[in-house]
Amino acid sequence: MKDAKRETATEKPESLASQAAYRAPALEKGLDILELLSGYSESLTLSQIAQSLGRSVQEVYRVIISLERRGYVARQPPNDTFKLTMKLFDLACNHPPLRRVMDAARPIMQQLADGVDQAIILSILDGAMIRVIAVADNPAPIGFRVRLGAQSPVLQTASGRTLLAFQSDGMRQNLLANLMPGLDASDSKVSALVERIEQVRDKGYEMVSGETLRGITDVSFPIVDNNGVAHCALTMPFLIWVQNKVGIEQATQQLFEGALALSREIGGTLQAPQFPLSE
Repeated sequence: MKDAKRETATEKPESLASQAAYRAPALEKGLDILELLSGYSESLTLSQIAQSLGRSVQEVYRVIISLERRGYVARQPPNDTFKLTMKLFDLACNHPPLRRVMDAARPIMQQLADGVDQAIILSILDGAMIRVIAVADNPAPIGFRVRLGAQSPVLQTASGRTLLAFQSDGMRQNLLANLMPGLDASDSKVSALVERIEQVRDKGYEMVSGETLRGITDVSFPIVDNNGVAHCALTMPFLIWVQNKVGIEQATQQLFEGALALSREIGGTLQAPQFPLSE
């Protein structure tokens, strides 16, 4: 009997199709709640959460109390609504490669911001969005500021396209399929996007003017590991104003040097940008 038990315990994992039968309903409910709350800036009532998920209030209540106890959601008085906390963000930031980059990034980013009179931001992929995980504000009297924790659509930002460009081929295809359901390579918009991402990879950076605000040119470099996979993007929203002390090409060179230094922290390296710069 002991041998039989040992054999059962060491059997190979079942196929994904077989594993689909072994679900964890409580875990899935918890993940559904977290994903739902992540899309709202305001807090939601239990009934709103239950209605959005197509579940009963009783089902949601049991799970959300556990999430509250563990610090993933917070109750908002006086109406007992619930809001996502920053705990998931903190967990992501404590992941060793990301933690190492963030620890090294703060002084480098501030030195960059001071040197070029521009804001510098560090972003990561967060599902269909990018999330800003570190910011060095522009020290100049006039500048552009990005809020820490801010999210933006992956495909509509220089940071997002840079992060996509520097993923493995398989990961990039999976991400694009999730971001663009019903992906059809023959569609002109899809082919233009794929071509743009390939150009970013070839150039080593993304540069685009007026995508978020007129007068701002976003320049973004990846922070890559030894496999060339991007963990973060270092981005400069370059604001053109009369008293710019550093031009965009000189500022981009300094941004590249910062991204290279951070990539080396996790075993990676970057190709130097070719001047003049191109969008």
